Amino acid sequence: RKLRGIIHDESATGKTVYVEPVELVEANNHIRELESEERREVIRILTEVASRLRPNIPHLLTAYSLLAHYDFVRAKARWAADIGGICPRISDSPIVEWWGAKHPLLLSSLRAQGRNVVPLDIRLVAPEARILLISGPNAGGKSVCLKTVGLLQYLVQCGVPVPMADHSSVGIFDRLYIDIGDEQSIEDDLRTYSSHLRNMKHFVREGGARSLLLIDEFGGGTEPTIGGAIAQALLHRFNDAGAFGVITTHYQNLKTYAEEHAGLINGAMLYDRHEMRPLFRLSIGRPGSSFAIEIARKIGLPEEVISEVRETVGADYIDMDKYLQDVIRDKRYWESKRQSIRQEEKLLQEASSKYTEEMTRIAEERKRIIAEAKKEAQRLIQEAGGQIERTIREIREAEAAKDETRIIRQRLADYKEGLSAEEEAEALARAKKTQREVERLLARRQRHADRKAKGKEPLPKLHQPSEEAPSSATPLPTAPLTEGSVVRIEGQKALGTIISLSGCEATVALGELKPTIPVKRLHAVSPAEAERHRKKISPTQAVRSSGIIDQIHQKRLTFRQEIDVRGFRVNEAVDAVAYFVDEALQLGGSSVRILHGTGTGALRESIRTYLSGVRGVQHFRDEDVRFGGAGITVVEME
Repeated sequence: RKLRGIIHDESATGKTVYVEPVELVEANNHIRELESEERREVIRILTEVASRLRPNIPHLLTAYSLLAHYDFVRAKARWAADIGGICPRISDSPIVEWWGAKHPLLLSSLRAQGRNVVPLDIRLVAPEARILLISGPNAGGKSVCLKTVGLLQYLVQCGVPVPMADHSSVGIFDRLYIDIGDEQSIEDDLRTYSSHLRNMKHFVREGGARSLLLIDEFGGGTEPTIGGAIAQALLHRFNDAGAFGVITTHYQNLKTYAEEHAGLINGAMLYDRHEMRPLFRLSIGRPGSSFAIEIARKIGLPEEVISEVRETVGADYIDMDKYLQDVIRDKRYWESKRQSIRQEEKLLQEASSKYTEEMTRIAEERKRIIAEAKKEAQRLIQEAGGQIERTIREIREAEAAKDETRIIRQRLADYKEGLSAEEEAEALARAKKTQREVERLLARRQRHADRKAKGKEPLPKLHQPSEEAPSSATPLPTAPLTEGSVVRIEGQKALGTIISLSGCEATVALGELKPTIPVKRLHAVSPAEAERHRKKISPTQAVRSSGIIDQIHQKRLTFRQEIDVRGFRVNEAVDAVAYFVDEALQLGGSSVRILHGTGTGALRESIRTYLSGVRGVQHFRDEDVRFGGAGITVVEME
């Protein structure tokens, strides 16, 4: 040993010694002193800074908390922008209704490789589909689907945006139970299956309606028959508890069990059988196949080995997936049929309810209408009774002059028709004919009145004849005739008032009549006689005399071309019809309707017998069957 210095250590063999040369001792000691001084200075500075900051500790702690929150929010925003995350709709009820969901870590990894993630569409809704059993080939994406559900659900409940479509809905679960991978425990001396069963015991004991179960390779790790039976029993308990879950499995009995029980639904990871590669796409509603034989053939196992496998398990077992697909297809068809029948039954029930309500309403409305109709009928009967009595009284009072009245009205109708004709000569002839007839009727009524005993009332609607000297007496010289002059018609005792003058003719008001008479047949009376005549005429009669044509026109407007004699006696009905038909002829009606009913037919025959002898009635017939038939007689006027 020729090197002087301090030995610090040697190797295990003793052949190497670690020596610090004497020349470096002083230098190293100085370095150590400088390092100690540096530490002391740092402590001094920190102590002084701490002393200065100590009074502001509460404010610093608040700022620290606030900055941490801001940092967390900023981190979430950057995370959301990086992965395309959104805040989905949050539902009060537990639900998993996701569209286009992606695993965020897988998204970042594949993006770096220039590849895209196949999005996941999944829907778990109570009560029909709460637990999803995913089956399919190995490396087909079952575990990735399971982990995507678990990670995204946890991120949402932590308030972190997640990559999925914005119309997705996420429920909040009270507990998330996860059994993924091999969790052997050295302390409890538990192997893979034992660890799995221990987790299942905890899930069964604690799981409930707001729990989400995530179980990978359910029932695996032990003998398939027993493992499948235990898994089915556990699945039954989970379903009864109302839990939600996503479970992956290869067991055929679990696929069949899910198809037979409500609340469970099968799902399959799709696989391209032509290219023998997974599509990593989840299809809900049908179970998947493991494609074990197809994968073995693709890997290159000898064909004789594959043939021996087929012989060992049997063709029925290999084709079980196909049979299950057929069952599912049939079930889906009949389920759609049942749903359609339910909808039709619902519509039928609604229609039946509406029909019942409408019938009830109609019945109530019918009762109300009948009650009102009865009240109205009682009122009309009472009014009709009074009207009938008045009509009968009026008919009896005017019965003596019925024939003359009918003739006058008929002549008035002819006169009005003549006025509407275009030929002036014919109109003039009709007017003169009517005038002569009126004069003749007036003379007849005058003679009839003379035969009446003294003290009798004068006939209605005609003025009392004057008791002055007969018309054969020589008239006194009179002044020229003017409108308003009181005159006497030559050969008659009746007095009238000139309404208008037209050449050699004058219109004279005689009671309710207003004939046109040649001026040469009119003779003025003395002033005293004229004054007595004016005093005899009441204001009402004067108005009637001066407005007879207007009165007829007004009456035509209000005339009802229908009479109802149902319930009348035969003689009363015939009298009422006679008055009605006379009035219709006077007003120039073209047709009228007589409501007499059917009954025994006696009233109908009596009315028609009377009508057959009425001048001015062209013909009569039954009404159309749609409007009354034989119960109504339609009378057509000439």
